[in-house]
Amino acid sequence: MKIKQNNMQVLSDTVHIKVRFSEVDSMNIVWHGAYVKYLEDGRESFGKKYGITYQDVLESGYYIPIVKLNCVYQLPLRYGDSAIVETRFINSDAAKILFDYSIYRESDQALILEASSMQVFLNQQQELELNTPPFFADWKKKHLAFL
Repeated sequence: MKIKQNNMQVLSDTVHIKVRFSEVDSMNIVWHGAYVKYLEDGRESFGKKYGITYQDVLESGYYIPIVKLNCVYQLPLRYGDSAIVETRFINSDAAKILFDYSIYRESDQALILEASSMQVFLNQQQELELNTPPFFADWKKKHLAFL
């Protein structure tokens, strides 16, 4: 889906998740660290939808570790809740991948969490790439041609 954000179109994807018992604490609310997994679910779904999975990146000769993650928790999810993870690609001229996220409780559309992440490119020797890898530049040309 291409949506407008700050008068710019961005690529986005949504994935539905169901809170499992193993993700809640003794208060029956989702443990704060489980939200990081939900963000990963969002990135994986986005990658499948737009043809830039972790496997695609590896086959191109790169790793993309997360180097920055910011989460703002608004409300808790509880065991049995269903949630929607919205993942939005943020374009950058730098050699990095940026995403913004929103997690909503499906039953009432309440905003649960807002987050952002930054991933960088490492080559096969695990050295930081300062220039955008060709495969990613090609991907951006294909998917961001509307910008």
